[in-house]
Amino acid sequence: MKKVLITGASGFVGTHLAQHLLEVGDVRVHGTYLTDESMQRSPVKDLIAFHKVDLQDRNATEKLLREVMPDEVYHLAANALVTVSFANPLETFHNNVDPQVNLFESLRACNLLTTKVLLTCSSEEYGFIAPEDLPMTETTALRPANPYAVSKVAQDFLGLQYFISYKMPIIRVRSFTHVGPGQSPGFVVADFSKQIAEIEKGGRDTVIKVGNMQTRRDFTDVRDMVRLYHLLLEKGEAGEVYNAGSGKSHVIQEVMDILIGLSSVKITLEEDPSKFRPADVPEILADITKAQAITGWKPEISFEQTLKDALDYWRGIV
Repeated sequence: MKKVLITGASGFVGTHLAQHLLEVGDVRVHGTYLTDESMQRSPVKDLIAFHKVDLQDRNATEKLLREVMPDEVYHLAANALVTVSFANPLETFHNNVDPQVNLFESLRACNLLTTKVLLTCSSEEYGFIAPEDLPMTETTALRPANPYAVSKVAQDFLGLQYFISYKMPIIRVRSFTHVGPGQSPGFVVADFSKQIAEIEKGGRDTVIKVGNMQTRRDFTDVRDMVRLYHLLLEKGEAGEVYNAGSGKSHVIQEVMDILIGLSSVKITLEEDPSKFRPADVPEILADITKAQAITGWKPEISFEQTLKDALDYWRGIV
């Protein structure tokens, strides 16, 4: 039986990935978590072997790997909020880069040099792109526009460096925006869905404050995204980097319009300057030709269904 380790397994993506792996393969899934609360609310808490580990602790990370001896690792654990990275760039950098170095060094210390690693990086690395350079390919120049993006560039290139230096089978994925049921507040679809659900329950006024509604993002359902992660780890080439997205972009206003259309309550939008980023990328759009060529993957869940499922999730918990 294959042993798989998911770092950040109690999180949004980690939960969906664990569920997918359990459905499709004969695997024993291990996962890390940082807080008891995150593990207890996880839908997979009784299905996988959870380990409470702070990956910033080098000794604890190595102890975990010696215990699990994984055949595959999906490294998802990270601070993913762009807004938080502007408020505390140094903390974001350390929280994202230090655990990865500890993971790689622990794999080396445990002689797990053939353990396949899928490293989740970010489309934010591309940063400001001229319209004529869209869609973004894996060779598009990186111009990170926020501290989070810089930390992901560091993770990305550390993955390449460990492949070059030690021939470790590391596959890098630049993930575009993924959304769906279970995502926490702080991300646009989850924020909008939560607020609409609260308005429906009468728990707040009918005004939603918004930031820049004219940016465009490449959205993928998280359930489609984890399928692609699995396929890339199984079929991807070590040392390579792959875009992971839908290949379509949607303006943020469209997201709100669809969600409002799924509700019967009257909602008013109000622009809030505090919700605007110091620097915001006008459009993010993936060229996914490279990933599709080796996996045959394509999105299966419609954008409208994703938004409905996200809204229904929040309706069930507010």
